[in-house]
Amino acid sequence: MSKEEFKPFVPAESNVAEFTIKSILLGCIAGIIFGAATVYLALKAGLTVSASIPIAVLAITLGKKFFKTTILENNIIQTTGSAGESIAAGVVFTLPGFLFLSTGIGGQSSGEAFFNYMTILILAILGGILGTLMMIPLRRSLIVKEHENLPYPEGTACASVLQAGEKGGNFAKTAFWGLGFSLVYAMMQKVFHVVAEAPTWASKQANKFLPSAQISGEITPEYMGVGYIIGPKIAGVLVAGGVLAWLALIPLLSTLIDPLVAAKQLVKLGLLADITKPGGAGNWDPTTLTFADYPRAIYQAFVKQIGAGAVAAGGFITLLKTIPTIISSFKESVSSIKEGKAGGVTKRTDRDLSIKLVGIGSLVLIFLMAILPQIPGDSIINKLLIGVLVIVFGAFFVTVSSRIVGLIGSSNNPISGMTIATIMGTCLVFIAVGWTGKVYEPMALVVGGINLYRCCKCRCNITRS
Repeated sequence: MSKEEFKPFVPAESNVAEFTIKSILLGCIAGIIFGAATVYLALKAGLTVSASIPIAVLAITLGKKFFKTTILENNIIQTTGSAGESIAAGVVFTLPGFLFLSTGIGGQSSGEAFFNYMTILILAILGGILGTLMMIPLRRSLIVKEHENLPYPEGTACASVLQAGEKGGNFAKTAFWGLGFSLVYAMMQKVFHVVAEAPTWASKQANKFLPSAQISGEITPEYMGVGYIIGPKIAGVLVAGGVLAWLALIPLLSTLIDPLVAAKQLVKLGLLADITKPGGAGNWDPTTLTFADYPRAIYQAFVKQIGAGAVAAGGFITLLKTIPTIISSFKESVSSIKEGKAGGVTKRTDRDLSIKLVGIGSLVLIFLMAILPQIPGDSIINKLLIGVLVIVFGAFFVTVSSRIVGLIGSSNNPISGMTIATIMGTCLVFIAVGWTGKVYEPMALVVGGINLYRCCKCRCNITRS
């Protein structure tokens, strides 16, 4: 049975203002504002929230009222603004790693020299451009042809917001009510301390049935907003991971592992200076050979590594599942070139950039990475390999990320797992060619970091395609 053809909200035959200067400028302003908020949230909580929905609300209220923007211009505003927020997330999640690499000459991290404004700016630009290039051949396969199978929850929500603004109504009023409630709640929590910031319950190590179990939660407006956006099903999956860690794995490991073993593991991870010195994760006491916070010590020593491995494995498994999509996407892109040569009129919603641009742009970016002094590497060969690895891993993981976003939304996209998988693969390549040592650590981090920029976002542009 053939699939029903998708009909856009704005007909393909309509000639409506879309990619305009005012839409780009307004989107850039929104990207700067929400990018700053993203950096704060990512550094504080280790996660981000898609800014596309609040930007869409602002677009249909402020943009439409004061700048007379069309629905397609509003779509450009929210897409541009959320892209800026995505790049900010990519920077925050990876590049601080330069400061935590192995200690080099003079006691400084081997990557600290690269933690500067110009290097961060160049890496962010390269990652953003390359992510856009890699998404070009996937739009038709994942967003258009898979619209029945991939719901793109946040993209669909954005489209609903923009359509509601076009039709009129009180949708924006509800959004601003939510903004006001969040402001009052945050003041009660952060300023007046009426609401607890992070209520915690923990059982004792000597507990017979559930030793060293712990439940805590930072109930903030931003977290409640995330839960509202992603819905109970996906939120339940995320909570299940916490329940498995803190009410199952940690109690189990605390009964099987001696505190001294956990302390030695923390030393290996660099989270404890030495087993003869106090402090570190869980507050180690070398006199009594115990931890003041044993659940935290077990989490940092073992459970966190289990979680990282599980996320990386999920990335590889999803990659294997999406290989057919990668192949079909590039086949369709090549066939679209042939169709373009044959002539004919292309609908507004079917106009894509050529696959030739993807190839040429990728080669140009590899060349730039090879010659720019801000990119880690002591030779042109080193930097060329970095560029090639960025292209290869990006082609795979952009597809993985796009499909995951289509299923569970961009706020829940496990980009950290794909970044870990990228760094693991990069390190294996480095070892295979004999590149070992502290000098190559920043190079591996660059490959993982640029890959993260590309995986950060993928939108379901329902109002257009």
